[in-house]
Amino acid sequence: MKNIAIITTVLLTFLLVGCNDKPDSELGQNETEGVSKTEAMHGEEGHDEEEGGHEEEGEEGVVELTTQQIETIGLETKTLEKRNLGNNIKVTGNLELFPQDMANISPFVGGNVRSIKVIEGDKVRKGEVLAYLEHPDIIGMQQEYQEKNDELVFLKQDFERKQTLYDKGVSSGKEFQMAQSKFRSTTSSVNGLRSKLRLLGINTTKVEQGEIFSAVPITTPISGYVDDIMVTLGDYVATQTKMFTVSDNSKIHLDLKVYEKDIPKVKVGQKIQFTVASRPDELLSAEVHSIGKTFEEDPKALHVHADIDNKNGDLLPGMYVEGRIIQGKKSGFAVTEEAIIKEGEQSYVFIVDEDEAPEENKMKFKRVPVSIGVHDLGFVEINLPADVSTDAKVVIKGAYMLSSEMIKGELDHDH
Repeated sequence: MKNIAIITTVLLTFLLVGCNDKPDSELGQNETEGVSKTEAMHGEEGHDEEEGGHEEEGEEGVVELTTQQIETIGLETKTLEKRNLGNNIKVTGNLELFPQDMANISPFVGGNVRSIKVIEGDKVRKGEVLAYLEHPDIIGMQQEYQEKNDELVFLKQDFERKQTLYDKGVSSGKEFQMAQSKFRSTTSSVNGLRSKLRLLGINTTKVEQGEIFSAVPITTPISGYVDDIMVTLGDYVATQTKMFTVSDNSKIHLDLKVYEKDIPKVKVGQKIQFTVASRPDELLSAEVHSIGKTFEEDPKALHVHADIDNKNGDLLPGMYVEGRIIQGKKSGFAVTEEAIIKEGEQSYVFIVDEDEAPEENKMKFKRVPVSIGVHDLGFVEINLPADVSTDAKVVIKGAYMLSSEMIKGELDHDH
């Protein structure tokens, strides 16, 4: 019995020691895991805070470029301007010339081209020589004029002498009438030849004095520009064959089509703004001069003519035109469509950031959100945030490149 009691006592002692060790080890493990989890949570929060800082920097939307980068991109800025948009009649048409401002030049007599004095595009004045034609018939016409003119001098003297004799009753009436008839017919021939030579540009006074011209000048009846030359040296040109075309582009006008529903809205004197393909970013002005009275069936439209200022000759006949006849005065700040950057539903423009002085040979651009309105003639109406000055310089070319540079800068910063 004594041995059994000793064994029982030893077993109980081992069991108690095992129970005390087990909670300690479990508590220690839990504490370690708790610390690890806490540190991990703090680490994640710190990482999130850093990421949040990057996003704030990206939202500032400022891009800085060097002068060289600006030139490479082809970036252009322009002070914000107000334009008339929206409340207008949309029209299309072409630039045209009135018939009296165009000339197809052809000779009054056939001949060979001896010389050409102009090239296409030359500016010429009314009466200026464009070319010379020569032909034996031209010489023969002058010789005939000299002979008839000399004969006329004799016939005039003979007629006057016989008239005197007839009046005195010395000469018969038949002789007087024959002299009178011959004098009058020769006078008619001389006058006809003189008119022809003058029409050809030949000085008849010099021809009467014995001078003969071997060639005749071809002159322009209007001032303007040489559009086409249809002859070369040595060509034989028949009468009424077109040799040159000259046009006076300073008097170019708009020929617009106004559709039936808009006809009652158009009045003489209304202002027009229009663009041409060669100058898409420039709004040109015109004024309604006359409204046609003939209605076209296909399409159902009326022609409207408008005067424009083309003193520089930059606008040419045949150019396609998109325009607006202004009904009312609805103006607002507007930029070209190229200046607008779209990100989802939000629109932006870039302006020159003048809040801080940039470094030398550098320039900063700030992206600002805008709300957009009317689209008209390649321009878009915009409303700027209240804190942006209306005198701001807006990027009108290169905005998408700036946007790409800004996104690239944000990605590099995140890495």
